Amino acid sequence: MDLVIPKKDLLRLVARCQGVADKKSAMPALANVLLAAEGNAVRVAATDLYLGVTGQTHADIKTGGTVAVPARDLLERVKAMPDGPIQITTTEGAHTSLKAVGSPRRYTLPGLPGSEFPQLPAPAVDAPSLELPVEQLALLITRTHFSISTDETRAHVNSALFEWAGDRVRMVTTDGHRLSKMEATVSGSSATATMLIPLKAITELRRLAEEARAEKETPMVAITQSGPNAFFNIAGMQFSVKLVDAQFPPYQQVIPSVTERSVRAPRVAFAEALRAIALAANDRTGGVKLSIAPGTLRITSESPDTGAGFDEVAVDYSGPEVTIGFNAKYFLDVLASIDDEEVILGISGELDPAVIRPGSESNQQSYVAVIMPMRI
Repeated sequence: MDLVIPKKDLLRLVARCQGVADKKSAMPALANVLLAAEGNAVRVAATDLYLGVTGQTHADIKTGGTVAVPARDLLERVKAMPDGPIQITTTEGAHTSLKAVGSPRRYTLPGLPGSEFPQLPAPAVDAPSLELPVEQLALLITRTHFSISTDETRAHVNSALFEWAGDRVRMVTTDGHRLSKMEATVSGSSATATMLIPLKAITELRRLAEEARAEKETPMVAITQSGPNAFFNIAGMQFSVKLVDAQFPPYQQVIPSVTERSVRAPRVAFAEALRAIALAANDRTGGVKLSIAPGTLRITSESPDTGAGFDEVAVDYSGPEVTIGFNAKYFLDVLASIDDEEVILGISGELDPAVIRPGSESNQQSYVAVIMPMRI
């Protein structure tokens, strides 16, 4: 293989692929990215056998071929190259050379023959495809990703439920202590899809969506479900994921239809007070008490090891007093994901979950977070 490619194009592709490469795998090839040169394009790909990502860009190719090289090592060396074109050549033993054109700087890397790199899945030719604005995908993930369970032994909640019904898309996540649900309307759509996307895939999709927004690339994401996999064409990349084969909890039963008390609170002031009082909370539980009274929301915490904390926030509320314990981090995650100046906090009794919604909602999108109480 012998080719010349602009540094910025190679760096963009390798950076987007290396997050998927599995550096801890017993299969050496999975710690690598594949470079495949053919015609006038270079394709870069990575996989951990569950996730796959591939993208391509134009290059001046003298000799085609394929090679797999260590993902992180390649990324670090491309970053260290001066701006401008980079020449990549390989030997028969898959040793790969990177040289900055017009500069003496060069690196060599041990590699593997491209034939040893796993083949990435591809969607069936007749598989149905859906289109979603990048902005909406990013919003769905931003409002829900933090409540995915990190327990990999519980696959049904170590993932996000993605549903598409008619012109409505929905993402729901839960870890058993909290739940987040974000819905949005996709104008002109009448699709139907349901998929359970694992946490690692959500993390990568979130990164790709943010990069696509930052670079103002293609504003739409094409989503294809084919067999056990889903494929996302986003930010100039094709991202594939093996979907979770499990039953997501019946989330509708968790969301209270009504709450006895409704509190309208300033989001930023509420978050700042919570963050401050959480400093004095028990390190293990992170528990704080929320006490609502007419016009006031009081936040308290106390620990035999770290002392006590107190703050209060002026709110719009005129009902009876009640005090409930919650994990402060769960509230802070929700408040950080919302842009509205105010939030509506729905509370019933001491053993009932809290419901948080943005202060203003429209027919185009709706969000709700449910947080279970804790004894303090």
